[in-house]
Amino acid sequence: MRSYQVEFLGSFPKNVPPATLPEVAFVGRSNVGKSSAINAILGRKKVARVSQRPGRTQAVNLFHIDGRICFADLPGYGFARVPQRVRQAWKHLVEGYLFDREGLNLVVVLVDSRHEAQEMDIQLLDVLRTAKRDFVVLATKVDRMKRSKRAAAIATLRKGLRLKPDQLIAFSAPDRVGVDEAWAAIGAAV
Repeated sequence: MRSYQVEFLGSFPKNVPPATLPEVAFVGRSNVGKSSAINAILGRKKVARVSQRPGRTQAVNLFHIDGRICFADLPGYGFARVPQRVRQAWKHLVEGYLFDREGLNLVVVLVDSRHEAQEMDIQLLDVLRTAKRDFVVLATKVDRMKRSKRAAAIATLRKGLRLKPDQLIAFSAPDRVGVDEAWAAIGAAV
């Protein structure tokens, strides 16, 4: 497993600094595994802060990787138990980042593989398509499904999200399933 040099640039609840490297944004519902995915992709345990409590990430967290790529860990959307005004602020921050950010080369959308396509995920993907943003979807938590059920669940999810076969990667942070495929998608985009 390769070791990456990681520099934490900071946590930005507003006014994200201009991009200086090609960026890859990680976005998805609260508690879907964004921080865990970043850690697994980097082969580290504590680069991005992981919490069992939804809504822990409350700002855009930026990390330079090997001085050639920037990962952005964005706040989750959906069911986090925070005040409505905080959710609205996150929504504004995430939408502004995803649609106005110069230097954003790829959006990694994380969805829970154990559930059929969720309306919020479908809407996000439709907006990314309209904005002509490149994206790939990681179907997280496949380790929590029986192996015999995985292929059917992934096929159902792919169909529900209206994705091409190469746009969806089955992913498990603890088992490192899909890490190489995620890096391939990132490498192709930057």
